[in-house]
Amino acid sequence: MLTVSVVQDVTDDVVHAVQRLVRQLSTSAAVPTDAQVAEIIRSPATTLVVARDDEVGTGPADGLSARGPEGPVVGMVTLVAFRIPTGVRAWVEDVVVDDAARRRGVGEALVRAAVEVATTRGARTVDLTSRPSRREANRLYERAGFEARETNVYRYTGH
Repeated sequence: MLTVSVVQDVTDDVVHAVQRLVRQLSTSAAVPTDAQVAEIIRSPATTLVVARDDEVGTGPADGLSARGPEGPVVGMVTLVAFRIPTGVRAWVEDVVVDDAARRRGVGEALVRAAVEVATTRGARTVDLTSRPSRREANRLYERAGFEARETNVYRYTGH
């Protein structure tokens, strides 16, 4: 059974799951340290939402051996929400579902939970970005009610 919840406490299974999932999300991002995962969980600006599934294998071969009482963490999303003068802004970041749990509705459940949290925090809109090449992810976001916007996204890299 799939359960989706906001992480309230720093536990070894959540820390290890975040580290494992970041490796699947990006080959270029540094894997967060235990302290960095704890900082994400404790920050008032970020909300870590995880999905657990007690029906997904838990053997060492699948990498899901670290588990809490509801089963192993099979996906995560981070919601970033903060107040600015024009209101509460909310961004969905780092949506990732473990390879062993894909195509089971985990990603959509995570995104919908993040939107719900954003709404309770006072956000009227929730934003996210996704590369056009991530076709499955883009279809997921559209199913969850997101609409593509015509916008320029700028990034400063410090060069």
